[in-house]
Amino acid sequence: MALDVGVLGYRFMGEAHANAMARLPMFFPDAPDINRELLVGRDEEALSEAADRLGFSRTTTDWADAIEEVDVFYNLGPNFVHAEPSIAALEAGVPVFCEKPLAPTLSEAGTMTKAYREADVPAGCAFNYRFVPAIQYAKGLIDSGELGEIHHVRGRYLQDWLVDPEAPWAWRLDEEMAGSGALGDLGAHTIDLARFLVGDQAGEIERVSGHLRTFVDERPVEGGEERREVTVDDAYTAQAEFENGAVGSFEASRFANGHKNDHTIEIEGSAGSLKFSLERLNELEYLREGARGFETILVTDEEDPYVDHWWPPGHVLGWEHTFVHENYEFLSAVDEGGEFEPSFEDGLAAQRVIDAIQSSDASGEWVDIE
Repeated sequence: MALDVGVLGYRFMGEAHANAMARLPMFFPDAPDINRELLVGRDEEALSEAADRLGFSRTTTDWADAIEEVDVFYNLGPNFVHAEPSIAALEAGVPVFCEKPLAPTLSEAGTMTKAYREADVPAGCAFNYRFVPAIQYAKGLIDSGELGEIHHVRGRYLQDWLVDPEAPWAWRLDEEMAGSGALGDLGAHTIDLARFLVGDQAGEIERVSGHLRTFVDERPVEGGEERREVTVDDAYTAQAEFENGAVGSFEASRFANGHKNDHTIEIEGSAGSLKFSLERLNELEYLREGARGFETILVTDEEDPYVDHWWPPGHVLGWEHTFVHENYEFLSAVDEGGEFEPSFEDGLAAQRVIDAIQSSDASGEWVDIE
């Protein structure tokens, strides 16, 4: 019996996940059957157009209707609408997949996670970069001890879409709606990847020292003469300490001129090192123990994670494929009654680090992760 899926949100992330759902039966024949049943939004005309384009059977402007009528609920709306619909769905026993960061605030993320713990159904947080084949390959190397003791974890996520001071205001620039700027929007991905890759070897992040910066204080509202205040960070940097004593450094910016979607992770251990860049997501740079330099591994062979579902070796994958892998794992967990990671627990863990970085910026001191 097919799972009826309801999706709140039909723009950027709605398109990415609708595309992934459409690809599943073509490339993952063992994926559960699904119906793109109900699309949720506020603008009826735009919603109707999006439903036709994205392959959804029906629409509604009331997310409560979706919860009552679907088997799985995707909350892909802006950060400020993550909590209430997701909690309502979980209380109704409906599995939830929610965009990151889990919520604008640590308090809301905690309430969402409490609902997840009590619901006994899968609740996923959308950290899609875990599902890059090269990242999965790197995880295997680290877990097998190929890097030895972890000493350094570096992560940066750089974009440049706000460099122009006249770029229009958007909800992502409002603290009430977004919670934070580059820190939550981009840094959440970096924090989650760090936890995913080295958490079993280096433990959790124990304390941080953070700095936030806003470069443009107000921006024009598109289509008018009004200007609105920017109340979130444009860039952040942070130092971190892991349980095993490893040193972490993280940064993100939406003002990094010349960088479109540059997410880079570097990990150094006592026996080897790894480098990964999202802009070359089919490649992993690996320094083996005793080697004089890095080798480039093209992670496109059939035995590599997920790649047997796609093309012959060397025929590279792209950003959109991470969503296919993510949806395959989540919907399979729902269908089989299993567990899915990253869960709301992982979303909450990332939110704790985000909150501590914000607190450190405000106090000018190191902050322990509670």
